[in-house]
Amino acid sequence: MSSHEGQAADSIPLSKKPKTDNGLRKKNLIINAFLMGSAGCQTLNNWQFPRDKSAELYNNPKYWMDLAQLLERGKFNAVFFADTLGPYDVYKGPGNVGPVAKAGSQFPVSDPTYFIPLMAAVTSKLAFGVTMSTISEQPYHLARRLGTLDLITNGRVGWNIVTSYLSSAARNLLNNQDLPAHDDRYARAEEYVDVIYKLFLSSWQEGAVKLDRKRGIFTDPNGLRHINHEGDHFGVPGPAFTQPSVQRLPVIIQAGTSAKGKELAARNAEVVFLGSFTPQTASKAIEEIKQIAESKFGRDPKKIKFIGKVTVVLGETHEEAEEKLAQIKRQGDDEGAKAMFSGWTGIDIDQFADDEVLTDVDHLATASAVRRWQDAYPRVQKWTKRAIIEEIKISGSGPAIIGTVNEVADAIQDWVDVSDIDGFNFAYTILPEYFEGVVDKLLPELRRRGLAPEDYVEGSGDTLTFREQLFGQKTLDDSHPAVGLNWRADESKQDFEKRLPEALKTLKSVH
Repeated sequence: MSSHEGQAADSIPLSKKPKTDNGLRKKNLIINAFLMGSAGCQTLNNWQFPRDKSAELYNNPKYWMDLAQLLERGKFNAVFFADTLGPYDVYKGPGNVGPVAKAGSQFPVSDPTYFIPLMAAVTSKLAFGVTMSTISEQPYHLARRLGTLDLITNGRVGWNIVTSYLSSAARNLLNNQDLPAHDDRYARAEEYVDVIYKLFLSSWQEGAVKLDRKRGIFTDPNGLRHINHEGDHFGVPGPAFTQPSVQRLPVIIQAGTSAKGKELAARNAEVVFLGSFTPQTASKAIEEIKQIAESKFGRDPKKIKFIGKVTVVLGETHEEAEEKLAQIKRQGDDEGAKAMFSGWTGIDIDQFADDEVLTDVDHLATASAVRRWQDAYPRVQKWTKRAIIEEIKISGSGPAIIGTVNEVADAIQDWVDVSDIDGFNFAYTILPEYFEGVVDKLLPELRRRGLAPEDYVEGSGDTLTFREQLFGQKTLDDSHPAVGLNWRADESKQDFEKRLPEALKTLKSVH
């Protein structure tokens, strides 16, 4: 097993769930590709390898089409597009974009929403999760963009809700103002999400689009209503400017790590992305969010899927995999790594000496961030700036698993047995050969072990929606706090508006 794996699986009790005869758990894991509108994402300087084609993403539509077809051939469930709205400019900053610009590390970043139609056009089942921030635009405009994507893909889109954390984004989006305080961002985000629910679910009746040529009715006016939202942050009369998709509402995704983030996820998310470095920490986060979702918000925990992020490096032998890792690290950029870490933590790492043990520093945010790596990789004796640089050059803010196909599959099995995780976002190293290796080598082994499905599930219609992949149904489950906002086809406007106050009260009561 790789030296990049976490602590032993037997450090916590295994969940009492069905296992195979050899004591290992079977599970149809959700398999996603972790991508970004940038040549550099989680691996530094990957674009410099002659075999890497990631720099083509900016101006070559065929790059996206070919990649989409490869992923669908491998039965990937979805592409998850990470995104940032500003550069990592904390290191030797503020405003210093030089290190990330030179390394091509999440800079420049194109808007990922434009790549989804290219990928959707050449696939029929691959889904797409896209990151959109609640500070980037007004909810009415985001609903239009998101709704258009869900329509054009026939219901294959999910929205990853983020509140943003980069001051560089805030300065450019908020008239050169500082990023709002953490709790203020989440309070605003809660209302933002409510507006999105209202626009998607309660401003258009199911079946309002008639396309009746004989009577000349495109949309039944009686199937439209204004939401007339008036809140602390937004005033939105509506109705939504796009017709509903077959999902009604895109799948809701969230990556909550703080107390407020976990509450936002527990209330809203159908998919939760975890930033855990070990299966033990993932298990703790999963149980905590499930408990909040059930006890505070009355949700069915089975209707929330938990996805981790991982980078794998495969070799025919363990030694070959380790040499691949060493090559990637040699290609990496030290200054770019320092800039990435400084951006993630908000702390300029330049203030610390190269040999200073950063778990011992007085700065809480820096010490806390470094301890995440320390817990994941106990083999590293001293977490100095140099040690962090070496780890960040590959896998970025998540774990890396290095080894043969069997060794990597063993590690993934460990994650499943310990945390009962539902799937993984696979962050790439060299494109497209990384995903070719996952498709042609790793996934067949996971299928042999009962850890990945043989094929996509069957959809209920001509298309397979994102939510059907996850839960076997197109619309929100009955325990979701927003389900009561859905204007059903069998309800008149008058009847719907009679019961809507109680539905809104239910939504608000779980704030």
